[in-house]
Amino acid sequence: MSKFWSSMAKRTEPYIPGEQVSRQDSIKLNTNENPYPPSPAVITAISKEMERGLQLYPSPTANELCQKIGQVYGLAPEEVFVGNGSDEVLAFSFMAFFEPGKKIRFPSVTYSFYPVYAKLFDIPFEEIPLHEDFSVPIKRFYQSEGGVILPNPNAPTSLYKELDQIEAIIQNNPDQVVIIDEAYIDFASGSAIELVAKYDNLLVIQTTSKSRSLAGLRVGFALGNKTLIDALVRIKDSFNSYTLDRLALVGAKAALEDQVYFKKTTEMIIKTRQKTSDMLTTLGFNILPSQANFLFVTHATVPAEMIYGQLKEAGIIVRHFNKPPIDNYLRITIGTDEQMGKLVEKLKEII
Repeated sequence: MSKFWSSMAKRTEPYIPGEQVSRQDSIKLNTNENPYPPSPAVITAISKEMERGLQLYPSPTANELCQKIGQVYGLAPEEVFVGNGSDEVLAFSFMAFFEPGKKIRFPSVTYSFYPVYAKLFDIPFEEIPLHEDFSVPIKRFYQSEGGVILPNPNAPTSLYKELDQIEAIIQNNPDQVVIIDEAYIDFASGSAIELVAKYDNLLVIQTTSKSRSLAGLRVGFALGNKTLIDALVRIKDSFNSYTLDRLALVGAKAALEDQVYFKKTTEMIIKTRQKTSDMLTTLGFNILPSQANFLFVTHATVPAEMIYGQLKEAGIIVRHFNKPPIDNYLRITIGTDEQMGKLVEKLKEII
């Protein structure tokens, strides 16, 4: 550390993203990207936008995109906020709704950006231990002093909580904001968006990176009561008025318009998820019941670290979290049927 660093720089512990690989023949199953390209409509929209107006600033309000998101999810544009990936939306949310000195709660095994943001913004936090089966103990999130952030489905465990349990958390934190992070919700049973109109303390955050194949465009969004969205806008406009570029704005809008393509590719991933789960089970893996676009697995006899290393040598990259209680688990992104077939064939050699 340098003597020139601020206290914020000193206390933060940066997030470590999934490994990026340079081998062209690698099968990349470690960062939960969509194996399918975005809708052709996205490419058309971006190509047209490149021919006009890149010398001009994008819309600071992203009105057209907010209107489209609202239309898709049955909300008013004023109930929609967009940002540069859901990570930025999460960061703005920590600043807008959580206070230094008031302890927030999130699961002990969850998205590792939460403690990073909490430390960065000097917000105390309590990590709620999961049950032995990695399920979330809902009642432990009641009556939080500073608020709650909870992913559903949770990552990296892939487990989903039904909406009645999510609603119970919201009801038992009437004076605090409850953030439900739904990065993987399109591969699951149902979204908390249907609760937005009912609760003014609920903020739902989603992304176009997973189910809509736009990880490279970086477009995330939040849905909630207008008063919550106004707070996010105040933070954004004090930080960077132009968080989304013109290509991202038109690309995300086109992706949201092509619901047929979105449903088709999402259903393909869900089918491949089940097929892969069945094959891994026959190889002796224990697999948590996933409602995400990845599987969280452990083998009965072969250590996860060994499997990870041998897969990597073969050019198949999965995610290994080298910390208890998940150090003997692997997170495997669902790829195409062909990619998952190659994964299974290699695992047969290892196991």
